Amino acid sequence: MIALISETRHALPLQLNLLHQTITKFTRKSRQFLLPAARLFLLPIACSLLPKNPYFAFPKISLMSSSIFTDVDQYIHELFIPEDEALNKTMNSISETGIPSISVSYTQGKMLFLLAKMSKPKRILEIGTLAGFSTIWLARALPSDGVLVTLELEQQHADIALKNIENAGLSDKVQILVGPAGESLDQMIKGKTEPFDFIFIDADKPPYAEYFKQSLKLSKPGTVIVADNVVREGRILDKATTDEDAAGIARFNKLISETPEVDASILQTVGEKMHDGIAIAIVK
Repeated sequence: MIALISETRHALPLQLNLLHQTITKFTRKSRQFLLPAARLFLLPIACSLLPKNPYFAFPKISLMSSSIFTDVDQYIHELFIPEDEALNKTMNSISETGIPSISVSYTQGKMLFLLAKMSKPKRILEIGTLAGFSTIWLARALPSDGVLVTLELEQQHADIALKNIENAGLSDKVQILVGPAGESLDQMIKGKTEPFDFIFIDADKPPYAEYFKQSLKLSKPGTVIVADNVVREGRILDKATTDEDAAGIARFNKLISETPEVDASILQTVGEKMHDGIAIAIVK
């Protein structure tokens, strides 16, 4: 415990600094007797002096290397995801064209495919296309007569996604709508678009709550709504955050927890994309 306090004392509150000084002073004289007592009794005292949200108060101390997450991701990938030319070309198109590397990972894509497949969808809505990586996974969960509508803000991204979707042999199932997602969703609501069976939200984070409200209007009982990036490496816990993405996600999480029309929860995830999570809701 003394070593732990010593390593982090510059970032800890004044009370804990004083505790560190006291322990250091007395252990020089009576290390043999005080150190075991410190281990047993003083660690809880030290922890009680930390801020209520110590996650943001001092550097994180990891008990394992974060590389284990990517290693396990690779292990899962090799077990469950055979070599896939269409997916590989889609991933390559992201790095080759300078599109932000924020797609779901291969293992997350497979999980998304399974979640969609379990809902037996005929109609899927995706909010956030990017290069079409998750679009391909979702479209593969559809039957031969299924339809996927995906929303993308940037025309450049939509053009690249279209090529990737065509390369995957799925262009007959996928329709890309270009423009602000909120506007596209409003147009579908006003046009009384047929409800969707599965909805995936993975777009700009500040309006996640609004996307969810709009998605409910495009749903029916049994519709599954999945939202990505809802943990943000724990930044959602900081109520004073100036991070607009984290604040937007926190609003979304609170909203789905208070929405009586759905049953919902959040699943934390670790892996290639580090510490994050997905929200899963089922419309009653």
